[in-house]
Amino acid sequence: MFVCGPTVYDYSHLGHAKTYTQFDFIARSFRYMGYQLKYLQNITDIDDKIIQRARDKNMEPRVLAEEYEKYYLEDMIALGNKSVDKYARAHDYIPQIVDQVKRLVAKGIAYKISDGYYFDIKQFKDYGKLSGRSFLKPGDAVSRIDENQEKKNPGDFCLWKFKKDNDPYWSTKIGEGRPGWHIEDTAITEHEFGPQYDIHGGAIDLIFPHHEAEIAQMESVSGRKPLVKYWLHTGFLNIKSEKMSKSLDNFLTIREVLDKGISPLSLRYLFLLSHYRSSTDFSWEALEAAQNAYRKLKEFVSMNKELGIKNKKYENEFKNAIENDLNTPEALAVIWKLVKDESVSPADKRTTLLDFDKVLGLDLENNEFEISDIPKEIEQLIQERETARVLGDYSKSDQLREQINKLGFIVEDTASGQKISKI
Repeated sequence: MFVCGPTVYDYSHLGHAKTYTQFDFIARSFRYMGYQLKYLQNITDIDDKIIQRARDKNMEPRVLAEEYEKYYLEDMIALGNKSVDKYARAHDYIPQIVDQVKRLVAKGIAYKISDGYYFDIKQFKDYGKLSGRSFLKPGDAVSRIDENQEKKNPGDFCLWKFKKDNDPYWSTKIGEGRPGWHIEDTAITEHEFGPQYDIHGGAIDLIFPHHEAEIAQMESVSGRKPLVKYWLHTGFLNIKSEKMSKSLDNFLTIREVLDKGISPLSLRYLFLLSHYRSSTDFSWEALEAAQNAYRKLKEFVSMNKELGIKNKKYENEFKNAIENDLNTPEALAVIWKLVKDESVSPADKRTTLLDFDKVLGLDLENNEFEISDIPKEIEQLIQERETARVLGDYSKSDQLREQINKLGFIVEDTASGQKISKI
């Protein structure tokens, strides 16, 4: 499985978090079901956006790309996205990229003009077969619009960009320059997988022109169809029903969210609540609800440390949910059904849930919400709140609860007294 990775010129945003968390679940699911999977993800570390950002920050493009790649990988680990076998950086595949361009030129499918080599879409009769179109629409993801009056067709895209100004470049047999966006991925996958493989994934906005271009490049070079057997595309992340984007000023990075004291795996839980193909509406209220549900699940698993045997009935239901188009909402529903089933022993529940967690990646065995030492300030506020409750001063009790929350803790009233946990 190959999944289009990020262009590393800025901090990763919540859209990245959704897509890569859902593909992590997909990878874990295949392995859980017994498939041998090689999961490859590329890193676009040479691109117009990287070059421009580096100029803005007075940095070398390579240094900037390495810095943001590091941040991206840190974010992925925090979210539990650990199933990628190899991250393939574009700059490591320049010889393979050049070789593909040369073969496309030799076949008469690529041509040279003043600023680089371009793919002639008229030479590939199947162009548009994945998306059902051959022209751009709003919402399509583009690295840049390759405009040049010399192009044969308006939709022709750049394969190799000739050196200009102070841009980074490589000296090659097709000239000094750097790769276009689309050719990076087919050069990487041909080298790692061969001309055909099983699964290609990415966000839905990559279908056109990016994935359409990949199909055209690789099937033209190899003469084999199809490039991949299955295409998987994740839905958009929306904020207030609008696609998250910098232009709409509703852009949130992963780090901005986690800096507010949110558990990274609570964010993962939120994304698992939606089917991978569906759009997800992000709100702070939805995230808080997801964190509360995730905390309850963690606390349930941590209440009992004994292990039993895996419950076959629920195992089958869980596998059926996965086999039903990788249905995470259905899989989570099976989990909560098991939690509430009093006919299953706590030890068997724990064993079964920990087995399911191989797919969910929620680290259920470790409860980060548990606290061994309550700060003295929090203990004092808890005592003050309990006194207020006993005296019937519920307004003061609520105020103290909010104060405790702002300090990163949650207090709950139970039959055995007040219970404190981390947010």
